Amino acid sequence: MTRTYVVTGSASGIGRATAERIGRDGHRVIDVDLHDATITVDLATADGREALVSQVRDALAGEPLDAVVANAGTMASPELCVRVNHFGAIATLEGLRPLMAGSHAPRAVATASCSVIGPHDPALVEACLAGDEEAAVAASEGVDLLGYPSSKRALARWLRAAAIGPEWAGAGIALNAVAPGIVETPMVQQHVGDPAMRELFDAAVPMPFGGHCRPEHVAELIAFLAAPGTERLTGQVVFVDGGSDAVQRGDDVF
Repeated sequence: MTRTYVVTGSASGIGRATAERIGRDGHRVIDVDLHDATITVDLATADGREALVSQVRDALAGEPLDAVVANAGTMASPELCVRVNHFGAIATLEGLRPLMAGSHAPRAVATASCSVIGPHDPALVEACLAGDEEAAVAASEGVDLLGYPSSKRALARWLRAAAIGPEWAGAGIALNAVAPGIVETPMVQQHVGDPAMRELFDAAVPMPFGGHCRPEHVAELIAFLAAPGTERLTGQVVFVDGGSDAVQRGDDVF
């Protein structure tokens, strides 16, 4: 049976690999990004988030949406991390959730990061979870490199709480996340292209199973989580990190 998926951040990296992977199975993909996509919107803004929902609804033309992959993300600045990685992802998931009501196997997947278990700014995380975007942006001032992991940690925590609630589990919609390690994408390459930064990243994210991931590795897991066969799997943050989580947290966390 052909399914319809929305994939954000589809122009490159994990999003592009995911859209291509799902498309190879014969499913319809509504691709979303800032450019080079069927729907071009800026998820850092309220207008962009509203336009996403409106344009997806129009594209569906009354048919149900089967799965949402909230993958769009950035490392550009702490403010954009807050707006895109956390609030943009949640707006995507919550905004498109009603459109999945008619699907026989609705699924939602967010892209978190293995950095959720590392250093972060607790005040920024709590500000994000409080749901006040402008207050969270203010809290992001001066956090520098902790903006990205803090935004992703807040997203993972939101997802764990929301997934078991009446709007998601109660409505039969499975909501999970993937937590990639270092993935060779254009976004990451800007940072690891410098040998010194690459050494820093590798020390922070030890990946004993074959080094860095490729986007296709993550896309396979997303496709699995978004498929009908994953019924009853919900509220999980699944690490695809070459063993980094096991190295850092040991054998008593699972």
